[in-house]
Amino acid sequence: MKRTGSIAAIIGGCFMLHAPAWAESPSQAAMLSNTCAGCHGTSGTSAGPSMPTIAGMPEVYLLESMKKFRSGERPSSIMGRLAKAYSDEEIKMMAEFFARHPFGREKQEVDAAKVAIGKQIHDQRCKKCHMDNGRDSEDSGILAGQWKEYLQISMRDFRSGKRPMPEKMRAKVEGEGKLTPEEVEAVIHFYASQQ
Repeated sequence: MKRTGSIAAIIGGCFMLHAPAWAESPSQAAMLSNTCAGCHGTSGTSAGPSMPTIAGMPEVYLLESMKKFRSGERPSSIMGRLAKAYSDEEIKMMAEFFARHPFGREKQEVDAAKVAIGKQIHDQRCKKCHMDNGRDSEDSGILAGQWKEYLQISMRDFRSGKRPMPEKMRAKVEGEGKLTPEEVEAVIHFYASQQ
């Protein structure tokens, strides 16, 4: 009988050493990030067109965005209130968590003619900062494949002055040869078309 108990203890110990991933407790970063799932989707891939996908965004961009929400520099309906609840350390953990996940792109309806015009405008005015057709930028996050409706909301906020527009962007959008609303919409269709 003693021998059976010893064998059971050894087998049980082996199971503990090789516990499946689902049996491990989630990290603090994952637990904190779960509070974002209602709007930004599981692991940061948004399922709703007015909420941005934040998975795969550069960590620096996520950190800066949260700090701007918290200070009120970046206007919001909910994010400012939520950001105030987190410490700098917690914001850093969440930014690292989301930056590690792949950016998820959903197929969206876009107008092919607008996409073609938007590509030309991107190449002339935007590609220096929004590299690789909007897939790469530490300053502004990922635009390629982002929700069209979210991009429209963002541009409306920028152009109305509700959200401060970065100087480099202002020069390209509002400066000489100011983009028309139709041209802005074309650029949005171009970014939304990226899969």
